[in-house]
Amino acid sequence: MKPTIELKPIFHKNLHQIGIFFKNDLQLNIRIRKEANGTWSQTKKCWYVPLNRNAFEKLRIALKEHAILQTTELKKYLEQKKKNTIAPDQMLVKTNAVKIRSSQVGPAISLVNKHVLPAMNQMLKLKAFSVSTIRTYLNEMAQLLQAIKDIPADELKPEHLRRYLVYCYEKLGLKENTLHSRINAMKFYYEQVLKREKFFWEIPRPKKQLILPKVLSEDELARLFNSLDNLKHKAMLFSAYSAGLRVSEIAALKIKHIDSGRMQIFIENAKGKKDRYVNLSPILLDVLRAYIKTYKPKPKEYLFESEQTNSFYPTRTIQRIFQIAKEKARIPKTVGIHSLRHSFATHLLEKGTDIKYIKELLGHFSIKTTERYLHVSKKQLVNIISPLDDLWRTGKIDW
Repeated sequence: MKPTIELKPIFHKNLHQIGIFFKNDLQLNIRIRKEANGTWSQTKKCWYVPLNRNAFEKLRIALKEHAILQTTELKKYLEQKKKNTIAPDQMLVKTNAVKIRSSQVGPAISLVNKHVLPAMNQMLKLKAFSVSTIRTYLNEMAQLLQAIKDIPADELKPEHLRRYLVYCYEKLGLKENTLHSRINAMKFYYEQVLKREKFFWEIPRPKKQLILPKVLSEDELARLFNSLDNLKHKAMLFSAYSAGLRVSEIAALKIKHIDSGRMQIFIENAKGKKDRYVNLSPILLDVLRAYIKTYKPKPKEYLFESEQTNSFYPTRTIQRIFQIAKEKARIPKTVGIHSLRHSFATHLLEKGTDIKYIKELLGHFSIKTTERYLHVSKKQLVNIISPLDDLWRTGKIDW
């Protein structure tokens, strides 16, 4: 008997999507991913494709011989949308596994500005921006469009945008980094899409707060790693610390990227679309070999594969693994998995590694980014004697 698949409208990553809901089935997972270009959502616990005719037809053809498609909710939504009885961004799907938070569903964008996001999305893709950057820019621009309502965005002047940014800072309480993202998104639309020359020169940028990297001590790292019983999880966190990897780089690691002959790991298409090589720790190599040998099902392409998708492990799951280990190790610091990368850089610096080499290992474009670790490293600070100590040693004070 064929399994049943429900197709429902969802609003995910600031876009309209077709949610694909069914009981976990390995063959259907593979077929949706490979033949229908489906994407797995860890937060929604479902596969999804864009809400358009081409994506739907591709999905229907891929599944017609293998499952029964239930499209009642999808058809109902499309009929309501056609009659203009619902606002496009007020889609809300509720299932036992999924509830979209109200903060994810904003007011509808006015018809006068309905062209803005599609035009911006097209230009971002033509310029080969990363998926995460596209998502961020579209979301930030959508906030502006929702705020101005029926005012045409294309007619806004620098003075209007300045007032909007003051509103974001004073009324919405946005932090400096979020304001920078919002400015970058608006700058892209007005300068790259609308071709307004030097449009943002008249808009001052907020001064960024200098946030120092948060680092774990070697004792804390030992407790963290020793709290892990699952060899796969241990291999993930070992990889992060031993090579200074980002969580996205851990997820994207493939078996072929581990070069035991040259004792190197190839990091492919990392942040900024930049390839690099990092050192392969002999200890990490032993851990990876033991993991590959004993873990079932064995990974086929990616070093750490999801059993649901047969693809790379979700980054949020890796982050959760770190948080659970941190809690078990009773580490009170407010840190995430990125602290392993910070700890890698800081500990190398303290052991005497030249900062230029650390820059290359981390894949930084600018040495200024790497120099943040100079503020954290204790290598030079430990040799500085407090003037209070000198005063006491001379016998001029007592306690």
